[in-house]
Amino acid sequence: MARQRGKKGGRTPAKSGRGKKSAPAKTKKPAKAKPSRPAPKPAMPSPRRLRKAATVRGRSGARAPAPRPTPKARALASGPYDTDLDKNAANYQSLTPLTFLERAASVFPDRTAIVHGMQRLSYAEFHERSRKLASALARHGVGKGDTVAVMLANTPPMLEAHYGVPMTGGVLNTLNTRLDAAALAFILDHGEARVLITDREFAPVIKETLKLARVKPFVIDYDDPEFPQTGEMLGEIEYEEFIAAGDADYAWKIPDDEWDAISLNYTSGTTGNPKGVVFHHRGAALMGYGNVLAANMPRHPVYLWTLPMFHCNGWCFPWSLSVVAGTHVCLRWVRAKAIYDALADHKVTHLCGAPIVMSTLINAPESERRPLPHKVEFITAAAPPPEAVLAGMAEAGFNVTHVYGLTETYGPAVVNEWNAEWEALERGARAAKKARQGVRYHALDALTVMDPETMETVPADGETLGEVMFRGNIVMKGYLKNPRATQDAFAGGWFHSGDLGVLHPDGYVQLKDRSKDIIISGGENISSIEVEDTLLKHPAVMFAAVVGRPDEKWGETPVAFIEKKAGHEAVSEADIVAYCREKLAHYKCPRHVVFAEIPKTSTGKMQKFKLRDRAKAMA
Repeated sequence: MARQRGKKGGRTPAKSGRGKKSAPAKTKKPAKAKPSRPAPKPAMPSPRRLRKAATVRGRSGARAPAPRPTPKARALASGPYDTDLDKNAANYQSLTPLTFLERAASVFPDRTAIVHGMQRLSYAEFHERSRKLASALARHGVGKGDTVAVMLANTPPMLEAHYGVPMTGGVLNTLNTRLDAAALAFILDHGEARVLITDREFAPVIKETLKLARVKPFVIDYDDPEFPQTGEMLGEIEYEEFIAAGDADYAWKIPDDEWDAISLNYTSGTTGNPKGVVFHHRGAALMGYGNVLAANMPRHPVYLWTLPMFHCNGWCFPWSLSVVAGTHVCLRWVRAKAIYDALADHKVTHLCGAPIVMSTLINAPESERRPLPHKVEFITAAAPPPEAVLAGMAEAGFNVTHVYGLTETYGPAVVNEWNAEWEALERGARAAKKARQGVRYHALDALTVMDPETMETVPADGETLGEVMFRGNIVMKGYLKNPRATQDAFAGGWFHSGDLGVLHPDGYVQLKDRSKDIIISGGENISSIEVEDTLLKHPAVMFAAVVGRPDEKWGETPVAFIEKKAGHEAVSEADIVAYCREKLAHYKCPRHVVFAEIPKTSTGKMQKFKLRDRAKAMA
């Protein structure tokens, strides 16, 4: 965005019309209910992207000149509220989450900010170490737009990097610690990493990565003093030695433009290379506040890091905790005993994670459990929690809040805002309400479900499928070095999620499936989520994933991959199929059941593309 200098040197953005809301998309009025439903369509249309330019262009390709303003328009433009009331350094500053830590350190300098093993860091120390990291990086040439990659577990340096790197104007790229060397090398090259901070635990894969990568970043090793690792030291200097040379009074400055990049996150590439999602300072700052509201965080919460910080910058919670001067309890490995110990010892109030973390907690043996000192807020994303899991979490002392989002929306941007009157519903109806994705975050401008071909909102009937669409300041800048993918994602002025869902009469959104995960059998759409939810209610099922298998007669038929709970080894394929036939329409039931470990990402998401490959091989 073009910028102009104010009279005293303050940087002010050019007028952009940000204060005016754009007109909402035209929508069809819901059709009146008919006595009987029409026959299902042969298949749900794929979410095609609308690529036509929204602007009128002249013959040369340049934007056509704007029409001459009318006298009335000129009068409005020069009205009293637009005269001598310009932006300047005194009344306008770029939004950034970096000021959150500065304020927390100033107001609560002695309050514990980070717990890691026996290590304790106050907010004053957290801020000081972040500034020293920024100073040391700047001395090594890191400046605006330079990428600093980190291969770290949930440890203090990872938190410090969320502030220290952008304090230089640099861009933080948190690497997925589960990726192989080839994928990591692609990310380092694509992001043009100038510096790499790496934990000794990941030395074997990073050593191979550095051999494959074309870029040659300056490598810094982190040798965790609380949980020593034996991996090879690959870099030129150790992390603590590196920041020791930094200046604790480093004079960092807020970004010139809140649209400047703050971080780079890569999507999970199921086919081809992953895409680099770019976050900006404005979105990160707004998510800082948005998470506090959505997670119902009071002042000074205690947050346990079960969610990997490399995943969407830990859903932006490294910045959110500074808003309320909360305590970060680091967790290097997600294990049931370690989680229960941290919950009890540190009086944890909040944690986040995928459903696999909930399963880990409620299926933990009694010897690893500890009584919880109070009700703990658990924020979960990914698949809707099954009724049995929600009941188990409530019994164990957790209150579960379901959120939904994507890497492209800074993590969760939708929350299942709970209404008190729903508590009076019977158990099944209450669970159905709990399993919905919900409504937009305060920081998100708009959320809806649309027909991706017509870009018209679907009827709010809880049945008509469409694509979930987002619009607002917590949507990514775009995909790094991928203009076509960015254009496709933003076609029609909305971010296309690729998720299929419905819109309920009360405005709540509910996912039905990823567009690629819908199984089309004999012309009927089968939601894999619906079948999985049914399977997860079976007492023998720990995890379940359903994909389509090619079938000459039906096109596709469902295949269920299942991990059993301990003590249920005798349950057979026939038992599972019979159970499903009691609960579902028969055409939705799995034709085949495979008992095996289900491949998952580091955040617990099922890797269905691998299962689809296995299903094809079975056919």
